[in-house]
Amino acid sequence: MSRVKGGTVTRQRRKKMLKLAKGYRGSKHTQFKVAKQQIMKGQQYAFRDRKKNKSNFRKLWIARINAAARTNDISYSKLMHGLKVAEVDVNRKMLADLAINDPEGFTAVVDQAKEALAK
Repeated sequence: MSRVKGGTVTRQRRKKMLKLAKGYRGSKHTQFKVAKQQIMKGQQYAFRDRKKNKSNFRKLWIARINAAARTNDISYSKLMHGLKVAEVDVNRKMLADLAINDPEGFTAVVDQAKEALAK
């Protein structure tokens, strides 16, 4: 019986892993076993943070809308409720962009919300 040697397939598989581990510190970019563990952990982080990124942006938009709303003498929650009552269908991303780049336009939207709340 002859033994099975680690041929080109094994080497290619390991090289592919080590290539993914490029830039890691210490033995994590040189030793296959350690690199493989770190790559798997890194992919878990990447998967989780792709989802987390969406909530981070939502937080940012809400903070911007709130800051702009308070300069117009209304709180964020009252503004959003007023927009819902007024049937103004604008998402938070667009509202935040409006608050930063077009303050007059944002003030017009706030006025619509205030009118709807007053009724």
